Amino acid sequence: MTFEKLKWGITAVVLGVFLAASGNAQQTHKAARPAAKAEAPAYQVGIEPRAIEILKAASARLAAAQSMSFTAVVSYESPSRLGPPLIYSTKSEVTLQRPNKLRVITLGDGPPSEFYYDGKTMMAFAPKENLVAVADAPPTLDAALEAAYVEGAIYFPFTDVIVTDPYKDIADGLKLAFYIGQSIVVDDTTTDMVAYITGDVFVQAWIGTEDKLPRRIYAVYLNDRARLRHVLALTNWKLDVAVSADTFASPQAASASRIAFARPDATDAPGMKPPPKMQEKTQ
Repeated sequence: MTFEKLKWGITAVVLGVFLAASGNAQQTHKAARPAAKAEAPAYQVGIEPRAIEILKAASARLAAAQSMSFTAVVSYESPSRLGPPLIYSTKSEVTLQRPNKLRVITLGDGPPSEFYYDGKTMMAFAPKENLVAVADAPPTLDAALEAAYVEGAIYFPFTDVIVTDPYKDIADGLKLAFYIGQSIVVDDTTTDMVAYITGDVFVQAWIGTEDKLPRRIYAVYLNDRARLRHVLALTNWKLDVAVSADTFASPQAASASRIAFARPDATDAPGMKPPPKMQEKTQ
């Protein structure tokens, strides 16, 4: 064997040993890699005690008030031919005296309207047209609100705020509830934000940390394919203040031309929808 052949033979052996060692090292390195982590299970939201505590506190504060007044501004989305929804708003001045008196003065946008309930009768008044619909009413506020919707398709987006037991209406269909955090933006006060699903409605609520009063309610109906949004802003709260006896009547409405207290022909008018329980009773 010549020196050159010997040299190339040694080189081949060394190269072979190096490649083998390198291959073993790579295999060892691959084997040493940690196994891929298992995917984390999907986050499951339940009913958080803190969220329930906040909702119950707000309900108790509202239920305990013998009288209240507030301003309700409702903004709701309505489909448009362009694709993106249009936003409409209404503003209502609300005065309530328990157990069975309510006045709602609704201003623009849209035609103005007035609603009066005194424990015996309810009146729906259209001041621009000078038309009024009058009907006998149940002796309790909750029953009167239901009758107004069933008989005349009158629904107020703030109904859940003024009923006798606001939390009961939430709890009856409650599926989940969780605490989000605090905000200092809404109505220039500190609020606790909670979200919950009751029935087929997803709700996010901003509730005053100190006074326990609702300041904003955001709702999306889950069975609505367009997922249109409805926002209720509640301001100018006054609880347990003296209310004049003539607050729940209107001489102008009483003297207006009478029309039947009945549901209008249009059943698909845009606006915030009533709770599912009210809808079911009209079908």
